Amino acid sequence: MTIQVFGHKSPDTDSTGSPILWSWYLNEVQGEAATPVLLGEPNTEAAFMLTRWGFEKPAIIADVAADAPVVIVDTNNPAELPASINSADIRAIIDHHKLVGGLETKGPIDITVRPLACTATIMIDLMGEAAAQMPDNIKGAALTCILSDTLEFRSPTTTPHDRAVAEKLAAELGLDIPAYAAEMFAAKSDVSAFSDAELIRMDSKEYEVEGTSFRVSVLETTAPEIPLGRKDSLMETFKAVQAEDGVDQVLLFVVDILKEEATLLVPNDLVKTVAEKSFGATVTGDLVVLPGIMSRKKQIIPNLKL
Repeated sequence: MTIQVFGHKSPDTDSTGSPILWSWYLNEVQGEAATPVLLGEPNTEAAFMLTRWGFEKPAIIADVAADAPVVIVDTNNPAELPASINSADIRAIIDHHKLVGGLETKGPIDITVRPLACTATIMIDLMGEAAAQMPDNIKGAALTCILSDTLEFRSPTTTPHDRAVAEKLAAELGLDIPAYAAEMFAAKSDVSAFSDAELIRMDSKEYEVEGTSFRVSVLETTAPEIPLGRKDSLMETFKAVQAEDGVDQVLLFVVDILKEEATLLVPNDLVKTVAEKSFGATVTGDLVVLPGIMSRKKQIIPNLKL
């Protein structure tokens, strides 16, 4: 059976590109039939990557069949995976997030979780000498993933190794990193076609703090005025998203990539308390700017308090 390789729901660039990268390796180097799939529509930056490097959009799946062979990348959280994931035949996990627990496997598997900024960086390391065989489009996907997850090396999750791998890929492709990253971020910032609910869920993870469940959403952009211009309707839509997704509260952070800061929408006293206790902020209205906050994984999620 063909191995399905996929990342998390609400696929960003890494969860779109890394399945493509690892499927190439399994097919071309390991001789195992594999195909990348997605657990939702890719965001605008991920869609740019697919077009820029000549990939067809991978098939979108709603669930996995019992005993279907799969490789999980860019997550190890069952809440971000198909409902039937524990009935599948999980062959491997490749990730760079903290361990959550809850996955069950049919037997011993390969698990690689490393403190790097991007899954694609880990994959290139795992490939070893075989990484030299990557065609340009696979290299381009890997570079896009790394620049996305590191916000062109601005994110505090960036390691020297992520940067070195990205610079090597860019040199091999003859690309100027600042110019290419600007193209990527322009694509990411173009959210005009998305509804408020789609924006809230576009790059979003569920997280619980002291018994309160949150949908923690991040919009990374070079044009923060675009989503912030919709703040009233976004905050009104929080209520519908909360009801539909079964969470107590939405936290929406608009990350300004160039200014290296986040703006948190503050619709009520609960979010005001979160902003004040988590980030030491002083909240006086329905927005609060959080200087230096850029990473959900390293700066937002670990600091959430009530």
